Amino acid sequence: MKGADIMKKVIKSDKAPEALGPYSQAIQAGDYLFTSGQVAIDPATGKLVKGGIREQARQVMENLNAVLESAGADFSMVVKATVYLADINDFAEFNGVYGEYFISDPPARSAFQVAALPLGAMVEIEMVAFI
Repeated sequence: MKGADIMKKVIKSDKAPEALGPYSQAIQAGDYLFTSGQVAIDPATGKLVKGGIREQARQVMENLNAVLESAGADFSMVVKATVYLADINDFAEFNGVYGEYFISDPPARSAFQVAALPLGAMVEIEMVAFI
């Protein structure tokens, strides 16, 4: 067993969507948790939620919450978030939802407009938490 294998742990939540490819929902490495990007897939249906950026942002955050909880973490432990938006014009509406999950001491964050996201999603978010 390699040294890195001892400190690496795969995190999986049944309350978040299954991975769409050969990756894990999250990996714990030492005291850090690295989530994969989440899009607005409803884990109950396996399909993107209906609605606009607000509905998709809320589902993404709920998916990330489930993954964090599976590792014994929560949003207060998130130190970095990376946000990918299909349309940067959705930034203000997205922020309204995102801010509901980080009432105080929000993490560092980057946000980018990208050419396209999986399944035609409007937003994808990945996080790093210190646990």
